[in-house]
Amino acid sequence: MAAAKTFCLVVGASPSSSVDGALPLAPVKGTGDKRGMFEVATHLALILILAAFCAGFIDSIAGGGGLISVPALLLAGASPVEALATNKLQGTFGAATATLTYARAGQVRPLDQLGMAAISAAAGAGGALIAHLIPVEALRIAMPVVLIGVAAFFALKPGLSDDASTARMKPVVFAATVVPAIAAYDGFFGPGTGSFFMMGFVLLAGHGVLKATAHTKMLNFASNIGSLLVFIPSGATWWAVGLAMAAAQVLGASLGARLALRIGSRLIKPLLVTVSSGMAMRLLWQALG
Repeated sequence: MAAAKTFCLVVGASPSSSVDGALPLAPVKGTGDKRGMFEVATHLALILILAAFCAGFIDSIAGGGGLISVPALLLAGASPVEALATNKLQGTFGAATATLTYARAGQVRPLDQLGMAAISAAAGAGGALIAHLIPVEALRIAMPVVLIGVAAFFALKPGLSDDASTARMKPVVFAATVVPAIAAYDGFFGPGTGSFFMMGFVLLAGHGVLKATAHTKMLNFASNIGSLLVFIPSGATWWAVGLAMAAAQVLGASLGARLALRIGSRLIKPLLVTVSSGMAMRLLWQALG
């Protein structure tokens, strides 16, 4: 699958990696290892569940949860396509939980955002389908620079708070341009999607930081759904592990979103700067290593 090949370059894995013996922690067939109800050994499944909880917590506030869950899946023995498909499955539940939590607090009205969500889902699916056409090596060089710019924007721009500002773009224009561009990027590459949505909502739509976070989660949820629908037919999804991770994502995302609602921009801004910088450093290390 084209998206999996793209993903291999992002995480630094070999496209020929397989589940059995691909990585040091992968269970090896014939060694007496008992997987039980999961696709991996129980102790590895528990590690993945813990990783999903942490990923859900961070992702619900600042995005970037995939920096935790994807490497964990690879270390547990998933091939790149299995890791990507399973990550989309479990991440969808976390994004949905965060969206519902923010909606109950009045920070986002899902019915009003259905149009943007539909566009995000379609663009996410489209991005996954055209991944083989994207110059990934160029992205690996360019995206760290962009992510550092995002981090600098949120760290240095004065006046960023939970208060709304003047919108620079009409909602219909935002939905027709910014949303599909970022969602498609999520489908074929991924790192920094939440940060880009956040910056778009703050800089162009005039949202405060907390409201931007809430709106970002719904569009993230939609792009995840779109990408997941592309991966399901491949049969690569680890359903048992993915659903167990999804339960942990729900708990982590619920806790993270509640903290964000309580503390607001004082929590979201520094965590977003940290996550964006971390993603940039990781991509640079992979590109130059």
